[in-house]
Amino acid sequence: MTGTGGELGARAARSRALAVLRVRSRALAVALLPAGAEVILLTGAATGQFTGQGWDTARWVVGVLAVLVLLAAAGIALVVARARPAASPTVPVSEGSAPDLYRMVRELADRLDVPAPSAIALTPDCDSWLEDRTHPAHAPPVTRAHDEPVIPGARPERRLAVPAPVLVIGSPFLWWMRVAELRAVLAPVVAGTGPSAQPDIAAARRFVRGLDAAVAVADAPGRGPLTRGVYAALGRVARLLLRGCREHAALMERGVATAAAERAHAVDYGPRIAAQEQVGLAYAGWDRLLTKVALPAWRMGRWPSRLDVGVAAALTELSRRDRLADGFAARLGERPACDLLEEPGAVDEAVSLLTARLFHGGPAESGPSWAPVDWQAYPEEVVDRTWRAEAARLHRVLDSLGVSPSLDPATPDPGGPTLARVLDHLTEPAADTAPTVPAPTAPLDNEDREGKADTPGGAEADPDPATERSALLAAGLSAALAREEREESAVPRGVRAQGPDSALWEDGDLPLFPLQPPRTGRELLAAHITAMICCAAVDTAGAAPGLDWLDGPTLLLDGERAADLTPKVLSLIEEGDPAPLRAWLAESGIRPEKPVRLV
Repeated sequence: MTGTGGELGARAARSRALAVLRVRSRALAVALLPAGAEVILLTGAATGQFTGQGWDTARWVVGVLAVLVLLAAAGIALVVARARPAASPTVPVSEGSAPDLYRMVRELADRLDVPAPSAIALTPDCDSWLEDRTHPAHAPPVTRAHDEPVIPGARPERRLAVPAPVLVIGSPFLWWMRVAELRAVLAPVVAGTGPSAQPDIAAARRFVRGLDAAVAVADAPGRGPLTRGVYAALGRVARLLLRGCREHAALMERGVATAAAERAHAVDYGPRIAAQEQVGLAYAGWDRLLTKVALPAWRMGRWPSRLDVGVAAALTELSRRDRLADGFAARLGERPACDLLEEPGAVDEAVSLLTARLFHGGPAESGPSWAPVDWQAYPEEVVDRTWRAEAARLHRVLDSLGVSPSLDPATPDPGGPTLARVLDHLTEPAADTAPTVPAPTAPLDNEDREGKADTPGGAEADPDPATERSALLAAGLSAALAREEREESAVPRGVRAQGPDSALWEDGDLPLFPLQPPRTGRELLAAHITAMICCAAVDTAGAAPGLDWLDGPTLLLDGERAADLTPKVLSLIEEGDPAPLRAWLAESGIRPEKPVRLV
């Protein structure tokens, strides 16, 4: 009974593949139906059975219809066959740069008695899969093999290689998992190359991918009215065929997965159970690293060049904090899977740049405004610069609102940017301040009004509780940030990468996977006030910017992480009560009346 489940899954997958191919056959039959009718009419005329004016008219009408239908069917078939199917953005890993990794995958395929994947690629995600890139647009032309005889005077034959699927591995797995764990996780994935070699399943997949690519071609913008109408008809036909085979294709893939899982059941089954726990842990650490650590750097025009090293550090820290993960500490002494790469640093850098493009929309190459940053330089290059940039923006908005600076003759720079200015402004009672707070010195243009209305931080769209002055300041920050983002988006973001996978996906709609929705006005105001507090702590109390692997930028006071400022800042924003924050500032030795350095 060992292989029963796998045999049933393979049989079900092939049955559904035949159902998908029947949809294709029915579409072909419909396209040939007018031509068949015309053949019958012409045969009747030749035998003298269908004679007369009516039959002649019918032959002409059916003949014209048959020609039009055949031309349309040929055009649709040509588009379906030539359209480039979508491919996942990945970083290719050549065999020369990872011979041990290729050797491990081939040994695994031999144990499973399936074809080995044709290539290996890495994706900035916590998942692994097989990706079919056998379409002629994806496969480069190859010449005759070296061991084939060469006929004198004959032209070298060129053909399109049809490789096995590409194995795509989540890059965090390589840096966090051990070699045995990675092999156990990849066993069910590699086992899927067996069903992929089945002719009916391969043909059904090519048909579905071609239809999906044809829909994308039909929806492409930038065409004239006539061409747009033709492609609209093409899109309707492709969608109709996709609806006809959607359920069969889903059940086919389910059967393929069942067969692959059953085939891999006897290979590293015990380690796979423990490795699956590492998959969940890696996903949690990767998500936390991107949202808390990488995103602030991307917003500052810096991209961390060792994200996978960072996720390993973040997961190690999580293992130390989480009592449930204490048992995983011993595994850190085993060989990590990244040792299977010859140059893990170069691979990590390529994956880190691709991650920034997918999740933030950064350029494809480094430049003056898009430079890599090491983890050692992260506190100074990212954390400190982010705080000072947000503090500078906060004071620019206060200037536009006509808020007077806090003048203290005891300071070396009276009237400079101080934390006291912010606290005094937000502490004043709304009844006393409403007549004295003028409107922004520069009226908002149409784009600013649209940005203010559309941004969740706008006063009209922000339902968060806040005082009148806090709401006005939050609206100003939202408008200023929206204006800066528009100016930044108007500048070319860089040159498209020219790697082997660069033609497999379009980057015009980057980021493909935005990490976070736009921040509300209260969130923006809280972040800017916190940044101003951190700047004052660094300049007046000897504090330092720091990096927490799980929580991102942090403030270090006497080498220890500062307490969470969010409740104290929200008390100031929502109630206009600065007492909790002022008490913490006095306890920490921070001087709010002293000017701070801005960028």
